[in-house]
Amino acid sequence: MDNSSSLINDGARSREPLIQYTAQAASKLVSGETKLTIGGSALTAAGLFDTVEIPYAEINGLSIADYTVAIDSDSGAFAFSRMGNWCQPFYDALLEAYNNAVLRALFIKSSPALTAKGNYHYTENAASAGGSAPVHVYDNNVTVLPPDLSARRIPLCFVSGMETGDFELTLKLDTGESYTFAKLGYDTVPFADAVAKQIRSLHEKSLAAVRELDPSLTPAQASQLAKLMPQGAAASFMRIADIAPSFVPALEAKLAETRIAEYYAAMKELCDPSAIYVGFRENADACVNSGQTESCDAEPYLLWLIAPSPDGQYAAVEFAEADAATFIYESRGDFDVFVQQLNRALEAISFKREVIRMTGEELRKSENADYYMADKRTAALQFIRSRFTGRLIHSGVGAWTGKLAQAWGIAGR
Repeated sequence: MDNSSSLINDGARSREPLIQYTAQAASKLVSGETKLTIGGSALTAAGLFDTVEIPYAEINGLSIADYTVAIDSDSGAFAFSRMGNWCQPFYDALLEAYNNAVLRALFIKSSPALTAKGNYHYTENAASAGGSAPVHVYDNNVTVLPPDLSARRIPLCFVSGMETGDFELTLKLDTGESYTFAKLGYDTVPFADAVAKQIRSLHEKSLAAVRELDPSLTPAQASQLAKLMPQGAAASFMRIADIAPSFVPALEAKLAETRIAEYYAAMKELCDPSAIYVGFRENADACVNSGQTESCDAEPYLLWLIAPSPDGQYAAVEFAEADAATFIYESRGDFDVFVQQLNRALEAISFKREVIRMTGEELRKSENADYYMADKRTAALQFIRSRFTGRLIHSGVGAWTGKLAQAWGIAGR
């Protein structure tokens, strides 16, 4: 049958031959008999006179009913029918490729520790969603994969509560988000056990990180810091000092070794130093083994600062990395909420700092397709991007200080 017997070579995206399906298309961009090819980043629909590529980043929903596959996308609606017995195989293959793109966009590269299928329901601020979908447990997150924008990556490092009920489990995040999973069948107990195991493992890693930075910490101090700064999330110097005074100079010693040492000192002159937030995590790429030599030119730790303007209306975000600029955001009087959302957003995008300042137009560029997909499925990233107002280039501490004071509206500085 023509629907799956035709194989084509898609050398630009894969060396594997791809199956070509035949369907009747109905859409504004392509119609009539159409050849469909499922690629690594897009579905290609080739009609007699028109060809359209539907990037997975632009697909907002997939469904199948009455032998018709429907696609809701940024470019409009598409319906593919008259595929006979190949309709379901086509949908399954398309959904697999789509989910692979979603996982890639959510920076999930490892294999799941457990997979299950069941009902899910979540609440994020005033929004909520639910349905039935596959659920995966990974080393640092739980991911639910419905065939639409409801897909979510739930970071286990921010889980502040885990409640089990009759055949259901609820994860509560310190950001106020809540995720409930139910009707997992025989996977209910293994699912809960797998989640608990990964949470414990993450806490142990955070413990090891704070102890390495400050070996003088007591067990109680290390435990509290690991909980306050899971996976290196930013916390205020004031809260850090309340838990373990020795950890403040340990962090400042690391900051003194970075490219932003002078800028940090200037920042403390413009705002309350104890109100500045600092985050850190080990740099896995610090030492690169090349043959028989090891290069360690990069910083052993990745550090960043979040400073509030004196009136609490703005925030400056500073990354201690090469060629980093200072990002300015509106915090609108609730600095703690801003920091909470920034921690959440950075973890979600694996600390790709350029993403948190991108405009909608930049996100829609083909080279940023993964970031675009991540933004659609991460409320915290949407929140942070919406507050971005500009950036300051490091052109010397004096000039930079004046520009930051101006951005913060500090008169006479």
